[in-house]
Amino acid sequence: QVQLVESGGGLVQPGGSLRLSCAASGSIFSINVMGWYRQAPGKQRELVADITRTGSTNSANSVKGRATISRDNAKNMVYLEMNSLKPEDTAVYYCYARVSIRRLTGLRENDYWGQGTQVTVSS
Repeated sequence: QVQLVESGGGLVQPGGSLRLSCAASGSIFSINVMGWYRQAPGKQRELVADITRTGSTNSANSVKGRATISRDNAKNMVYLEMNSLKPEDTAVYYCYARVSIRRLTGLRENDYWGQGTQVTVSS
């Protein structure tokens, strides 16, 4: 099994910055994609940003220019740095990973989610 553990959430003032971290552990052969999603109350979960093993990134229009995603393949970690935070960034942020797991018959790809970390942007 694979576990994803997020950290770094909390209360931030508008215009402030934060850094979220996610560590993956377990029976991992490789992590093909890691990313961050968020869900605000009453809204659908949405992609914030993701990154492939080779460093290709995608990000939501709502955070372009304000968010940077990065990963450390050796440590199986992904990071999200955000600045110029706005109240509308308030949400539970979830770490996501698409992981290749070794089985007796070969490799199998599965998606995993962290428990989420609350980010609140408010004065």
